[in-house]
Order: sequence, then structure tokens, then C-alpha cells
Amino acid sequence: MTVATIIVNYNAGETLQLCFKALRKSLLPTEITLVDNASSDGSAEILQTQYADQAGVEFLFNATNLGFAPAVNAAARHSEADWLLILNPDCILEPETLGQLVDALENDNHAALAGPSVLDEGGQTQRATLRRFPDPWKSLMTASGLWRLGKWLPLFHGVEVDVSEAGNGTEVCEAVSGACMLVRRSAFETVGYLDEDYAMHCEDLDLMYRLKEAGWHCLFVPQARCIHKQGLSSRSRPTWVHFQKHRGMARFYGKFQADSSFFPIRMLVYAGIWLRFICLWPLVLIKR
Repeated sequence: MTVATIIVNYNAGETLQLCFKALRKSLLPTEITLVDNASSDGSAEILQTQYADQAGVEFLFNATNLGFAPAVNAAARHSEADWLLILNPDCILEPETLGQLVDALENDNHAALAGPSVLDEGGQTQRATLRRFPDPWKSLMTASGLWRLGKWLPLFHGVEVDVSEAGNGTEVCEAVSGACMLVRRSAFETVGYLDEDYAMHCEDLDLMYRLKEAGWHCLFVPQARCIHKQGLSSRSRPTWVHFQKHRGMARFYGKFQADSSFFPIRMLVYAGIWLRFICLWPLVLIKR
């Protein structure tokens, strides 16, 4: 079984080097393809000077920013590996992580995708590590803060799952973090790769939802770990990223759930998505 890692880079800076060095220390060897989406910080060129002559490492440079999904898909179609690790450039894997993810998928023939515990730099589990598929009710519970009551009343469950309530072993789940996900190549091909109509954000949820519709499921592997230095590539264009996040939410809802909703509910959902965009926009600019 062969493993290929796909990293899509856009101005990830020095963290890209940390990501790359961690992969090279993986106890399970992996081919690495770095796709640079027209970065301006020279981060990919610096790595190329260090690794271009090493076997199993490939650099692809796009003249323009094609977006995340097209970049991943191009690299995936180019690879012949059995397993594809789709990894953000601001993620740093522990040496055992890749092998643990592969083992989990090899032991479950119905699993198409596996994700690890995604931690911040302080070692705390990030909120999106383990998720439920969003729908109007779960999204409302998350936005209102009422999801906290879900610990006692399942009616109030939100999109995010409290990892402390999960078991210590590998478990079937609806969705994991898209920052680090290992995909079974055959399943990835079956569902047609990532949807390229998402510019950034929610294409991971879209993939996991389509895998579920095709009869597969995802796995959360808590013993596998990675550090996620979240948001580094977004700081140079916060408004664009914030817009694309909400555009992705609207596309996901419109693609999978809108047709089954009454028209008034449908309009309320779209209005809620864009009201959230407007309300949080100043905060995004302040945090830049």
C-alpha cells in the first residue's frame, strides 16, 4: 500500500517548512506533492531548493490561484497511490500519525476517510476536529450557543462534537477536520474527487457527505495527532476568506438540503448565513 501527501500552499511562510519536515520524519513513508497556488512569499521556492532532488518529492507551481479543490484534484489524478493524505500547510504531524490513520482504514473496508485529533499549539483539541453534518437546526444550535445543552439533551446538538464525550479508540463519525484527512483513493475516485465549485471552505464536508451517500463512512482516530497553526494562509486576505467560508455554507445547504426545506425555511437559512457574514466581518478584520 502506497501513501501520497498533497499539500496546497498559499503564503504559509515558515510553517510550510515545519509541515514538510514533520512529514519527512513520518514512521510510514509518503510521497509528497506540494502544489503552490501562486504564493508571493517564496515559501514553496525555498522548499524546492532543499528537496527538489530528493525522490518522492514533487513541486507543482500554478501561475494563478486555482483554489484549493482544483489543486488537490489535479495532484490526486496525477498520483497512483492507494491512500491520499490531504494536508493543510499549517499542519504538523506526529511521526506515528500517518501510520495510525492508514491502519484504521485498512481495518475497516467500509471506511473511506480518516482524521486525527487536531490540536492547537497549546495542545487543546480544536473545535472542528469532530463534527456532525450541518443542517438548519444544528447550525442554529451552534450559532446560539445552545449546543452546550446537548451534553444532556441530544435535541440541542450542534455541528461540533465535544471530543471529550468520544471514546478513546477509533470510531465511526459523520465528519472530521478537513485540515488533515486521509482518503481511500478508490472511494475518492468513485465520488468524483472534491467539488471544484467551492473556492475555499466546506469542500471537505461536501466530500464526506457524498461519501456517506455512496455507502462509505468516516473514522475519527483520536490516538493520531497533529498540530494545526490555524489561519496562517488567511491573514493576507481575510475578507475574501470570510466571504468564501459563507459562500461554501450556502452552497452546501443548497446542494444537499434546500430542496427538502419549505420555502420560508430556505430563505431564512440563506438570510442567516449572510447575516452571519456581515456581523462577523468586523471581527475578522480586527483579528487580522
